[in-house]
Amino acid sequence: MAFSGVPTPGPVQAVIFDLDGVLIDSEQVWDEVRRAFVAERGGRWAADSTAMMMGMSTAEWSGYLAELGAGDSPAEIAAEVRGRVAARYGDAPPLLPGAVAAVRALADRWPLALASSSPRALIDLVLDRSGLVRYFRETVSSEEVARGKPAPDVYLEAVRRLEVPAGAAVAVEDSENGLRAAAAAGLAVVAVPNEHFPPGAAALALASARVAGVAELTAEVVLAAVAPR
Repeated sequence: MAFSGVPTPGPVQAVIFDLDGVLIDSEQVWDEVRRAFVAERGGRWAADSTAMMMGMSTAEWSGYLAELGAGDSPAEIAAEVRGRVAARYGDAPPLLPGAVAAVRALADRWPLALASSSPRALIDLVLDRSGLVRYFRETVSSEEVARGKPAPDVYLEAVRRLEVPAGAAVAVEDSENGLRAAAAAGLAVVAVPNEHFPPGAAALALASARVAGVAELTAEVVLAAVAPR
């Protein structure tokens, strides 16, 4: 395993990535799959359904789809949607340009973790098939904590597992609820605004650094996120 980064004294002791929208171009895949699933089962998609589910844990979004009239139990909904998303990913998950290089570069300097709303099965699938699994010391799914984003739980669990203070970790996030979750956990945040579902100005204001895409994420950007403003 390529865990070369180690916690060291200094303003940054770890970097924690989101998955969907930061490393893989997948937010619209989730949206398309869920919309189709609800329509097939005679449910009614609400105008704010997409925004409502951004960052939800598996238990939260499957329960929400059941409330929309998707029919099956939340557990059955989760299994079916998860399977459809995995099929869309196939053998080559849709990595965003520069994702692999950015992860490799930062792993040489700091321990990395992943804090994602994706189900554990899909986190493992993406990291394994992309070859990125070797660079992450810890990975946390919101399935494994009490609440999904925008609650801070998944980030608090990530820093707990890394054994670093929240204030010495930097999160890399793309979505409204992801930015809010990381900031609420006390992490400095680098925003990589999602082009399909851009976060609002208030959420972006919680980030202390911003890049247009993960290809622009460097050690200098990470350090800038914790620099006094």
